[in-house]
Amino acid sequence: MYYIAVYDVEQKRVGRMLKLFRRYLHHIQNSVFEGELTPAAYKRLKYEVDNLCNDEKDSVIFFELNGKYMKKEVLGVEKKPASNFL
Repeated sequence: MYYIAVYDVEQKRVGRMLKLFRRYLHHIQNSVFEGELTPAAYKRLKYEVDNLCNDEKDSVIFFELNGKYMKKEVLGVEKKPASNFL
């Protein structure tokens, strides 16, 4: 499956998060990564991210792209949730 991942973490965890994501995906821009992951690799990455981030302060978002469909998964805090109201 193809993924786009972005993170917003406290300064003291930025370096470790960068190294973690570089092991799995291609670094595109600052805290943005993309690439193919097997289901097992995706599960492993989420497990490592969950162990590293602070659920009350940090935010990591995965976008899973499957043809014309997209699934969004947020780990930690969703900083600015989308609204259904115009």
